[in-house]
Amino acid sequence: MFKSLIIEQTESGQQQCTLTNLTDDQLPNGDVLVEVLYSTLNYKDALAITGKGRIARSYPMVPGIDLVGRVVNSDSDGFQPGELVLLNGFGVGEAHWGGLSQKARLKSDWLIPLPEKMTPQQAMMVGTAGYTAMLSVLALQKQGVVPESGDILVTGANGGVGSFAIRLLSRLGYRVVASTGRMSQETYLKSLGAAEIIDRASLSESGKPLQKERWAGVVDCVGSHTLANACASTQYGGVVTACGLAQGMDLPASVAPFILRGVSLIGIDSVMRPIADRLEAWKILSELLEDSDYQEICEEISLDEAIETAYKLLDGKVRGRVLVNLTED
Repeated sequence: MFKSLIIEQTESGQQQCTLTNLTDDQLPNGDVLVEVLYSTLNYKDALAITGKGRIARSYPMVPGIDLVGRVVNSDSDGFQPGELVLLNGFGVGEAHWGGLSQKARLKSDWLIPLPEKMTPQQAMMVGTAGYTAMLSVLALQKQGVVPESGDILVTGANGGVGSFAIRLLSRLGYRVVASTGRMSQETYLKSLGAAEIIDRASLSESGKPLQKERWAGVVDCVGSHTLANACASTQYGGVVTACGLAQGMDLPASVAPFILRGVSLIGIDSVMRPIADRLEAWKILSELLEDSDYQEICEEISLDEAIETAYKLLDGKVRGRVLVNLTED
């Protein structure tokens, strides 16, 4: 028996999430059985656990969109028992049972080896949030945005993606401006490398189609009016990456920034990303991040605390990343 979170649908059609015990026989199909060492609690996981978002596509469902663990047995030539593996996305925690469980049976096509320079704990301190932030930074770089290009705006700066984006960008030499609704976190954001902090209220309301040019690049984790205003205030030839929807899925924007200033809007998908992109992102993460970075951005909880913490995350009471330790009984 092993512990797991499980989401079920009640007769009334409501979701409920409980901590329960499962057996190996109850796990879904897959060619690799993994002993999960660590997982994380992301915004999407919190929506799934609380039932405030229809994330689970079938029931019962184990939440958790990423994990790191040790292979127990494998029918794949690509992975051997004892090997440490990493997974982000591919519908895990949505369409296939996920990482908030002490064991998971998975498809080998979804897995990559754990980077040599990272411990399992560090990998999940980074998790999908840090991996998504790295994909965003790589997109800016591949579009020619360099530190000399100008300021980079990071929205939703206190969240996991925002926190890692600030740290990664600042380490690469960019000047970062952090947008947040929690101005009391200024010291934290500046410790990550933000040079300037602005209140999210300056971006979160309806604005003009074209505004004063300010940003050479943007990492947007928020969507809606915030993303529209970020595009409207990006300088000529600048690049905006979109990876989140904390404010909403809508985009009340004008085409003006794109056709009059040549602004590029690039969507960042971390779920179905090709394996080659994943390997590149994780390799760079393992090289850029230092030991102190992980502790500054992350807090650790047990699986028993995950449901309570999910509600806190959605209420905006969680800063940075949440690491879930699955090794505790």
